[in-house]
Amino acid sequence: MPDPAFPDRFFEREDEAPDSVFYREPRFVAHIDDDTIAALTAYYREFLPAGSRVLDLMSSWISHLPEIDYARVAGLGMNGRELAANPRLTDRTVHDLNVDPKLPYSDGAFDRALIAVSIQYLVRPLDVFRDLGRVLSPGGRVAISMSHRCFPTKAIMAFRALGPSDRVRLVSTYLHHAGFVDIASEDRSPAAADPLWIVVGTRAESGSKPPPTD
Repeated sequence: MPDPAFPDRFFEREDEAPDSVFYREPRFVAHIDDDTIAALTAYYREFLPAGSRVLDLMSSWISHLPEIDYARVAGLGMNGRELAANPRLTDRTVHDLNVDPKLPYSDGAFDRALIAVSIQYLVRPLDVFRDLGRVLSPGGRVAISMSHRCFPTKAIMAFRALGPSDRVRLVSTYLHHAGFVDIASEDRSPAAADPLWIVVGTRAESGSKPPPTD
């Protein structure tokens, strides 16, 4: 069901068949080129403190993490074989966020969360981010990276229709409505490579709750 904060058709997709069918077979592909992967890894080196507990949402066979030791790297994705091939994950969960946006983790389980070039597939993003606020520790942060490649039939209509700057504003709005604070964005695009835009938000110290309606 569309979220009332957005137009009815924002979250429609060309292919409305169950995502479990689409993702049944593994796809060992990269959705950004090598230079942009390096740029994302460099950003993670700044964003992810050593020893932190990391949640890699919408994960796959590669997490683009730097060679730093983390206390935990939990991967949640759609295909078990892809997750099994990811050597950086300490634990793996197959879970369809478009069916059930509740995250199968305990309160305050993570210090940082990541969504890498996959946000365009969420049809219930506010529900997901509201629950993400629960599983992040107070002051925990999320980084959502975006580029221009996708599986077009599974991307929501808003991402297909909007330009880059409006996509960044849309994702920032997701975080705002879900109760995150200190929301910011930056362009980390390398020259002559796939673009890379990153939106970050912080779980409020009192917990992530939707702001009051005016």
